[in-house]
Amino acid sequence: METRSARTLLFSVPDWTGHDPGQHVDLKLTSEDGYSAQRSYSLASTSSPGWVELTVQAVPGGEASPYLVDTMQPGDELQLRGPIGGWFRWTEDLPGPVLLIAGGSGIVPLMAMVRRRIESGVATPFHLSYVARTPDHVIYTNELATYAQRCSDLTIERLYTRAGLPDGRRTPGRLALADIPGPSSAFSADVATAPRTSRTRVYVCGPTGFVENAARLLQERGHAADAIRTERFGPTGS
Repeated sequence: METRSARTLLFSVPDWTGHDPGQHVDLKLTSEDGYSAQRSYSLASTSSPGWVELTVQAVPGGEASPYLVDTMQPGDELQLRGPIGGWFRWTEDLPGPVLLIAGGSGIVPLMAMVRRRIESGVATPFHLSYVARTPDHVIYTNELATYAQRCSDLTIERLYTRAGLPDGRRTPGRLALADIPGPSSAFSADVATAPRTSRTRVYVCGPTGFVENAARLLQERGHAADAIRTERFGPTGS
């Protein structure tokens, strides 16, 4: 288990040839009475032929995620289709610094990008801003702490919306303009000096309302609209 309600699962898929960070799969679960449910989940791993790794957050009342998180056992089978998606991807051959903004379980595809960056050994500057309700809701918490300590070109910020740490310098609350790094290659927070035509690549993933707010703030900070790629889940609206 990653948190009390999130679990990482590793599936053996013999004909799986690999994927790029940011892609996803469709899972189909079928009960004994024939009822089936299909859901999309982002890939958590970098690219492992023969294996698929997913991190799933249980949604109360959901048809698929509670089973995957609380019930599924080694040896259980399901149907899987993928990899899917070509827009929301990052690979080490892409130029320019990368800004990642995650809301809740939206960290999953962005973590795959961080892992690929670490594994490939490239020096591409990465900045991850991870927004969670409380420290207990942070997925991959130990792995993120390790990366933050050992990688000088990888900045990791944890932002909390409901309750933070006693020594936290930011008051818990919704993602705000002050939380958004500027679009220069050094991720300057000075919007007055940040160029409007930055080559910074931006990836945002999370609930629909969170993604809409983040995309608006990014453009206010000076990031070019065509440099922002988003992946969202849940109902529309804020």
